Amino acid sequence: MGTAHGLRRIVVVGGGPAAHRFTQAFSSREPSGVHLTVLTEETHLPYDRVALSQALTTPDVDLTLGEASLWEHEFVSLETGAAVIGLDAANRRVSTADGRNFDYDELVLATGSNAATLPIPGAEHTHVYRTLEDVWAIADQVRQLTNDLGRAPVVATIGGGLLGLEAAAGAQALGAQAVVIDGGQWLMGTQLDEGAGQAMGRLIAATGFTVHGGVFPKEILTHAQTGTVTGVLMADERTIAADLVIVSIGVRPRDELARSYNTGLEAQQCSAPRFGLGPRGGIQINAGCATAIPHVYAIGEVANFEGVCVGLVAPANAMAEILADRLQGGRGEFTGFDTATKLKLSGVDVASFGDGFARTEGALEVVYADAARGLYQKIVMSSDAKVLLGGIFVGDATPYQSLRPLLGRELPGEPGAYLSALGGEAPQGELPDDAVLCSCNNVSVGTIRDAVGGCGSCAGNAPVTSLAGLKACTRAGTQCGSCVPMLKKLMESQMLDNGAEVSTAMCEHFEFSRAQLFEAVALAGVRTYPQVMERFGTGAGCDICKPVIASVLASQTSVHPMDAGLAGTQDTNDRVMANMQKDGTYSVVTRIPGGEITPEKLGVIAAVAAKYNLYIKLTGGLRIDMFGARLEQLPEIWKELVDAGFESGQAYGKSLRNVKTCVGSSWCRYGMLDSVAMAIQMELRYRGLRAPHKFKMGVSGCARECAEARAKDVGVIATAEGWNLYVGGNGGANPAHGQLLAGGIDDTTLIRYIDRYIDRYLMYYIRTADKLQRTAHWMADLDGGIEHVRAVVVADSLGLGAELEAAMETHVGNYQDEWAATLADPQKLRRFRSFVNAPGAVDTQLEYVAERGQHRPAAPVQLGAAIRIGPPS
Repeated sequence: MGTAHGLRRIVVVGGGPAAHRFTQAFSSREPSGVHLTVLTEETHLPYDRVALSQALTTPDVDLTLGEASLWEHEFVSLETGAAVIGLDAANRRVSTADGRNFDYDELVLATGSNAATLPIPGAEHTHVYRTLEDVWAIADQVRQLTNDLGRAPVVATIGGGLLGLEAAAGAQALGAQAVVIDGGQWLMGTQLDEGAGQAMGRLIAATGFTVHGGVFPKEILTHAQTGTVTGVLMADERTIAADLVIVSIGVRPRDELARSYNTGLEAQQCSAPRFGLGPRGGIQINAGCATAIPHVYAIGEVANFEGVCVGLVAPANAMAEILADRLQGGRGEFTGFDTATKLKLSGVDVASFGDGFARTEGALEVVYADAARGLYQKIVMSSDAKVLLGGIFVGDATPYQSLRPLLGRELPGEPGAYLSALGGEAPQGELPDDAVLCSCNNVSVGTIRDAVGGCGSCAGNAPVTSLAGLKACTRAGTQCGSCVPMLKKLMESQMLDNGAEVSTAMCEHFEFSRAQLFEAVALAGVRTYPQVMERFGTGAGCDICKPVIASVLASQTSVHPMDAGLAGTQDTNDRVMANMQKDGTYSVVTRIPGGEITPEKLGVIAAVAAKYNLYIKLTGGLRIDMFGARLEQLPEIWKELVDAGFESGQAYGKSLRNVKTCVGSSWCRYGMLDSVAMAIQMELRYRGLRAPHKFKMGVSGCARECAEARAKDVGVIATAEGWNLYVGGNGGANPAHGQLLAGGIDDTTLIRYIDRYIDRYLMYYIRTADKLQRTAHWMADLDGGIEHVRAVVVADSLGLGAELEAAMETHVGNYQDEWAATLADPQKLRRFRSFVNAPGAVDTQLEYVAERGQHRPAAPVQLGAAIRIGPPS
């Protein structure tokens, strides 16, 4: 049945993201004399398939795309549960499975794709990962298996692409042991080259996934009586145990309507035009998204352009926009697929864009590769090393944000300067207006700048002053979200150019900056995370504000990182009070003030390392680091260390790491003053002090500077005239020398300066710095720099001296060793279990390999190897 007489009838088959974007784009052009009907076989409003993994762990999450009001327009009808099964192009009519007919003037096929399945025995017992119903079924079965088996079920995901890894991560988040099976020699073979694949394999293995690569499954094994899945038989005759199998090996275009139509014409021996179909499926379209059948178009994953179908949101959106424009008189053309992808799961940061495989003739590659660290960065340039052609990033995808808008353009700096792995910072160049900032929604830099100046869709063409407003106005950053950091940066830059005030809000949950939140918490006297959120925040918080709140409360109250509702807010390392390493184990670092240690204590460290097969290395700060501890071993190890008189070195915290020192006048023939004694005094005073970023100190006994004190946040150097005191030095990717706060002072004066002026300096830094801001950058941002610091710290120009000193005395008086406190609290110890359903369980079958005479847990060096996670079954 058609719509009211006289209206132009446009029918869309499909209810996914492409259909939604077409409807949205068509409606935004305020059409007249048109009625749009969308037919979807699903019972939901169109939802965001990119975020499908959220539904695995949060069943009631709302993934609905856009505003529900879109479907309330008088010229739009959405028919759910309407599966289209027939097409009569001669009479311009489609029919649905429930017997209804819909006449059209223009037909848009946005049928998307189906999850590919395996043509092997037992495939009917597997799950796919494509719809809400699919992920709900997986979640239900994982929970049921956990109850039935009394252990964490093993979930094997066949397919190591984007969706496969997301499925595995989702299963792991539900408490399952995740196994990934991939036929390629490395994961994400479509997006990553071999070097990137090796780095990816290391990172994925460290997340707790077991990876089997380079071999294909042969059969899904099931129990003869119950029919339940027991494992996967591989082509090399290996059996991989599994309780549930998810197949995520790609998608297949849903072109069955076109195939059925062609078959009908062939059966009738009719000479009418037929759909063109790609060799691997998909309905062929031209640059205007038109098919070979008059008045029939195809967009999204079902559309085959120049022999290719792509299952990504950006090209689907582009097709939808172009077709919406064309059906209202426009002349836009689809020019090709943007295959840029960005993924972040379980701490694995991956991105690729453009010609990452350097297939362009004469292409040059600028590469940094360290597969052992799980780090790979590659920029592909034209033969003259000027034009950016593409890139691949694994382990640190920071450069993607600044490079993606410059694809196909000359870089404003040397390519190597963009490799953050080498400590480079992207040159600050002005992005051209026609550069695409948000590829998902094809939003240009110029569109963003215009919106900041005055949003045409806002009342009175009002300027946009918030990230949320900018997203609503332009749609930029509303899908995959990878462009949001650049979007925020561009918005703030344009606001400054326009003479507007830029918000210092920490994140969308707080209107305060970190410094403002610090003051608000102190004045209000709130002492727990829930109290801070209730009083000053909105929502549940995020990865930006949660660690900041934990740091602020720790600075003001010396609260244990697991108390005051903070356990779930901490970064991974703070949460378990140990640094996670790339192989999933942890490191143990004790505090050794001034580097001074007795033979007896040194013997304890050696005995502990030998007992637990830990790898030992001296850190850059000359502390002893023990690597390879499993989560459940940490309390056992620390009990032995605490009993021997050691304290936590807080190598995991945003706090004082250590005070590095030379041997000074005690032993060195060049030493002028006792650097060791001074370092011990400083370390014992400031141990455990939480700050916006980690900070370090150093004391050198002479001007030869063996302790590198000027590269520390607080540095002390002995000279012939006495001690020199420096502040604001940093090492790392952006090194800065400390600046002289006072010079030529004796021991007594230095101690007084430390107890007063360094107390003030550190507490002023903690009180006013931004999140994750080092002291050097904080001082650079202060109006007046070191002179301002001297005025506040030494001359007490703000009248805060007594208050800052009192705050430090509170910290010193309330100091407690975090590990000693943890060992005394059974509730805290509950966090140190690898599996909640197997308390105390350990893997006694770990394999170890020798490393320069020491032991270290084995880790895979290629994806063909596998590590088993969890207790033996």
